[in-house]
Amino acid sequence: MKALTRWIADGTPWVWLNAAAVAASILLVTGLLLLIGIRGVGHFWPLAVHQIVYQEADGTEVVVTGQIRERETVTATRLRESGLEVAEGTELVHRDLLKTGNRDVTGQDFRWILEPSIQSMSRPRSMVVLEREEWGVFIGMLIGVREAGQLLESPDTWGDFQSRLERANELRDEIRELEKNRIGSVNYRLERLRLKQRGLELKGKLDAENLADIESDRALLQEEYRGLEQELVDLYSKLQLGAVVVTTGDGKELELPMSTIVDAHRPNQMGLAGKIGHFFHNCWKFVTEDPREANTEGGIFPAIFGTVLMVLLMSVFVTPLGVVAAVYLKEYARQGMFTRFIRVAVNNLAGVPSIVYGVFGLGFFVYTLGGSLDRLFYPEALPAPTFGTGGLFWASLTLALLTLPVVIVSTEEGLSRIPRSIREGSLALGATQWETLWRTVLPMASPGIMTGLILAVARAAGEVAPLMLVGVVKLAPALPLDGNWPFLHLDRKFMHLGFHIYDVGFQSPNVEAARPLVYATALLLVVVIVLLNLVAIRVRNRLSEKYRGLES
Repeated sequence: MKALTRWIADGTPWVWLNAAAVAASILLVTGLLLLIGIRGVGHFWPLAVHQIVYQEADGTEVVVTGQIRERETVTATRLRESGLEVAEGTELVHRDLLKTGNRDVTGQDFRWILEPSIQSMSRPRSMVVLEREEWGVFIGMLIGVREAGQLLESPDTWGDFQSRLERANELRDEIRELEKNRIGSVNYRLERLRLKQRGLELKGKLDAENLADIESDRALLQEEYRGLEQELVDLYSKLQLGAVVVTTGDGKELELPMSTIVDAHRPNQMGLAGKIGHFFHNCWKFVTEDPREANTEGGIFPAIFGTVLMVLLMSVFVTPLGVVAAVYLKEYARQGMFTRFIRVAVNNLAGVPSIVYGVFGLGFFVYTLGGSLDRLFYPEALPAPTFGTGGLFWASLTLALLTLPVVIVSTEEGLSRIPRSIREGSLALGATQWETLWRTVLPMASPGIMTGLILAVARAAGEVAPLMLVGVVKLAPALPLDGNWPFLHLDRKFMHLGFHIYDVGFQSPNVEAARPLVYATALLLVVVIVLLNLVAIRVRNRLSEKYRGLES
């Protein structure tokens, strides 16, 4: 008994409990990341296409083709309650979730198939999967390419189709570059001219000379626009590369315009190397392309770009504010009840729900400050708001306010670790308090400042609730950073990975198609946060090594 008492008194049980808690936390985090990774990354693996013959409840046989996305075991009682007939005496039934595609033909692209009703299952090598700009994927068999009403005869139908598809993708890239960059730049400059004319009108300075200059510039831009428009028409005419003739699993023949097909592959003919190559191809498209089909198809590049840019701007805003506040509280403020009250208030701010910051940002930043800026500097654009609506600038400021307590507390702790003898030595050598602070104290406290920034980045990158009020949108028409002056458009709305997860997971009209994208986007958000933090951690470690000798 005495040995047990001594064992408890020396703290050994608490050491083991702490170790167990840390181990459990690591296991939980690892399990969560594995779940997200397997379900998210698995979406990009090219699955085999099965042709299934199964018997419906009325005895008719139905042929359906698709990819098996999920298998589960359900109780027979649950199936009977949903109206399905299950043999008596059966307790558990296996069923497969089949991605059939062809939503424009059947009205749905997912179907549950009960395994007891399956008569036969095969994997025909001729099956193709066509990724389209609309209506999701098409799964069926390729017959050939039809042009001008004639089915083209070719010894290599798949090769001829692939060459046309490659040409269609090249033309689509040219059209996208022309519409977004060159035509978008002309439209932007035309809008700037309109606002300039309206501004001169409001100031009473729109004389004949100014109007003539504006009309001359407008005429040049309109002429440039007409030339680009004709170039666009020519590209769209070249994109009419005929139609691909396909058949569904039940033999129905269809024609799909080549201009609507984005990608194609034959998974049943792929070896392991081909599947790995296609897997990385799909991952790259997901990271670099724009979303389609209400965010359930395509990529998420605008969301990645918006998330990283917002976090960087937030860091630019929050770091100087947090450091200045912490320096004042630690180095200059008279320590007393008022200072203690401020510290308690800062600590309490860290526990305020994020949606409250969003409401504050909407009311103060957007409506008050933004509305005032519009009336003072952008009256020509009214009643359309410029800064009086949600945008990148207000979202970054709101999240800077949200993460400010973290930076203040971390910076104060970093300042507290600096020995008093270093300050006194600097002052004894004739340096002023400001010189001591700027050249000695702050550099030595920089690891603590970076720690606060790391925590701020980790929290800000995952916040969604306040952003829904101050600037994030489902689909952004343009990136906040482009080639038009002033290049960084702080007033523009933007996409965010966290909001993208919410939108795809809870607002999508096609739940089954969107579910894998939720996991994939969540995994990518974790990767982005880890990369941002690794950069900050690397900088902090270098600073710690640099000033370690001074602290000792």
